[in-house]
Amino acid sequence: MPALGADMTAGRLVTWYKQPGDAVQRGDIIAEVDTDKGAIDVEVFVSGVVERILVQPGQKVPVGTPLAVIRETGEVPAAAPPAAPAPAPAPSPAPAEDERRARMRQAIAAAVARSKREIPHFYLSVTIDLHAALAWLGERNADRPVADRLLPSALFVRAVALALREVPELNGRWGGERAVRSEAIHVGVATFLRDGGLVAPALHNTDRQNLDELMRNLRDLVNRARAGELRSSELSDPTITVTSLGERGVDAVFGVIYPPQVAIVGFGTVAERPWVVNGHVVPRPLVTATLAADHRVTDGHRGGLFLASVDALLQDPTRL
Repeated sequence: MPALGADMTAGRLVTWYKQPGDAVQRGDIIAEVDTDKGAIDVEVFVSGVVERILVQPGQKVPVGTPLAVIRETGEVPAAAPPAAPAPAPAPSPAPAEDERRARMRQAIAAAVARSKREIPHFYLSVTIDLHAALAWLGERNADRPVADRLLPSALFVRAVALALREVPELNGRWGGERAVRSEAIHVGVATFLRDGGLVAPALHNTDRQNLDELMRNLRDLVNRARAGELRSSELSDPTITVTSLGERGVDAVFGVIYPPQVAIVGFGTVAERPWVVNGHVVPRPLVTATLAADHRVTDGHRGGLFLASVDALLQDPTRL
């Protein structure tokens, strides 16, 4: 049973899409699991043949429980035939939406409480002038249909991903006794669900996507999250989270780190405010960017460099 977030302790196997004897390729969807955050497609991470099913539909098992045995390509089959699986229990009914919402809220609260209890947070913020970025965005969107236009959120996510190349210690996980940096940059995007829940699935290899790719993938990710069609890797892979409450009208959001990640970046509302440019006070579109980071991993100096890099990238959007 994959761990689909720090707040998940168990999951219920809903259905198998593959059976013993079926060939599978890395990335194939092999099963569906029901969690507090909805139904999640479980991917297989090796290529080979399904040899044995260990968990039957309807069973609820703890995170880490093996679900199946897959014989990888090139491996010798097991000498003894697999034992017949135990009779499956009667499938338990899917939880009602109100119950699921309550469970999700409890799971989020438990993860936040654990984070605040165990992680020594420190917080930084910077105000960023988006005049150049929004003007550049307007030019890029001028001849595009509405469905293909770039949104400021894509600029924010891209800037965070590129800034992590300069301050890589913010991109990774706390491994129990030490930080483990991630070579890949998978930005988790906090997504508010229609039923009041919250997930933060990963945009895989965010720094390698150009803005058009990132915008398409961001739209797809948010739509699938709200439709309950996420993959297990999208919930287990984020190496940092970006959250934005701009559409809620807040000036700034100081997030709580989602363990085992070591940082979270927040963006507030883009609003026109007085700003000093070349000694003159002028109206400019400003946004407050914030960083909450794990003091076991980094410090205010490095966090400041990270936010300065985000600022510089948004000041020169051609670098995005």
